[in-house]
Amino acid sequence: MTNTEMPLLETERLRIRPLRRKDLAAVSHILDEALGFTDGGDQELRGLRERRRWLEWTVRGYHELGQLFQPPYNDRAVVLKSSEELIGVCGLVPSLGPFGQIGLGEAAPGAMTPEVGLFYAVHPRWQRQGYALEAAQALVHYAFAELHLARVVATTRDDNPASRAVMRRLGMTLRRNPLPEPAWFQWVGVLHNPRYAPANPQEALRD
Repeated sequence: MTNTEMPLLETERLRIRPLRRKDLAAVSHILDEALGFTDGGDQELRGLRERRRWLEWTVRGYHELGQLFQPPYNDRAVVLKSSEELIGVCGLVPSLGPFGQIGLGEAAPGAMTPEVGLFYAVHPRWQRQGYALEAAQALVHYAFAELHLARVVATTRDDNPASRAVMRRLGMTLRRNPLPEPAWFQWVGVLHNPRYAPANPQEALRD
């Protein structure tokens, strides 16, 4: 049986650990600075009250998903080994989106379908140093080697070329959403587990 508790993940420079309630201020600052949630960005995490609820749900989810024998989804803290400073957030999270719009699976365009999403955000102070890629690679390895997921996806806005660069360096196949909405779904990266990948990966992304 697959272990339902995500272990502490470590890379050369990073620790990827569960978020804690006391991380609220640091996480809020990261989301404000890295993703622009304070200037008209996503409504989901805007405001300290909403973030506190999100963090509480995340922390409780670590335990509750395990109790249900579900994989350990949810976001994690990205921490520097050298200083223990929290510099980012990453995670494997359920992603519900109109994936048929980019030819993923059999869903009709506009229909909402679930995928396992890869999320990563690093504070601007620590960007351009490879930390987002390093954290994402650790999560992808865990998703494929331990959870045996068939694929993971990542999505981003049109104005985030840095996120697309991480997707490409992960080896993802990128697809452009032909429709203008939703804003967070303008680019979609798809990465198949080599163990389960189709002979021709493009077969899974139909034009």
